[in-house]
Amino acid sequence: MAQRSTTQREVRTKQVTYGYARVSTRDQNLARQIDALEAFGVERACIFADKASGKDFHRPAYQRLVRRLHTGDTVVIKSIDRLGRNYDEILEEWRRLTKNSCAHLVVLDMPLLDTRREANGVTGEFIADMVLQLLSYVAHIERVRQRQAEGIAAARARGVRFGRPRIERPEAFETVRGLYSSGGLTCAEAAEACGVSESTFRRWIRALEGGR
Repeated sequence: MAQRSTTQREVRTKQVTYGYARVSTRDQNLARQIDALEAFGVERACIFADKASGKDFHRPAYQRLVRRLHTGDTVVIKSIDRLGRNYDEILEEWRRLTKNSCAHLVVLDMPLLDTRREANGVTGEFIADMVLQLLSYVAHIERVRQRQAEGIAAARARGVRFGRPRIERPEAFETVRGLYSSGGLTCAEAAEACGVSESTFRRWIRALEGGR
C-alpha cells in the first residue's frame, strides 16, 4: 500500500504539458489548433478540445482540464481568445489558471504571453501579466467607444442632431440659383447674395442636382 501511494504521489507531482483547443460551433474544424499544439510538443492524449457556443460558453473539456492541473503544469493554447469571449473572461481564466492552479500558460500566437520561467527567465509571468493588463485596457476603451456610438445612434433615432446646425437656404435662393444657372451670376456673387460661403452654395447646388 505504501509503495502504491508513493507511485501515485510521483505521478501527481510530475509536470505535464496540456493543450486546449476550442471552436464556437460544431461545424468548425479543430484540426488547425490541434496541429499547432502538437507541433509545439503537446502529446495528443493531453489535448482537450471543446466545440462550445460563444453564447453560453459551456466547456466540459476545459473544466476537466482545469481539474487535472497541478502546480508546475503548462497549458498551451493557439490564441488568447480560446480562454474567453471577452477580455474580462480571459483575465478571469488567466488568473484562475496561473494563480489558483499555479500552472504556466503559453499562447502560441503571442510569444510574450508565456509564463514559463524556463522560456522567459524570472520575468516571464510578470511580462505576461503586463501584456494582459494592456490588452484589457484596450478592450475597455473599445467598450467605452462602443457604448458612446450606441448612445449617439439612439440619440439620432430620437431626432437629436450632432455637429454644427445646417444653414437654411434663404427665400431668395431659387431666384439666385436661376441667375447662377443661366450665367447671370458667378458662384462668388451667388454665394454673397445668399449670405453664405461659396462651398455652402455649391453644396446646395449639388444636393439639388443629386435629387436630395
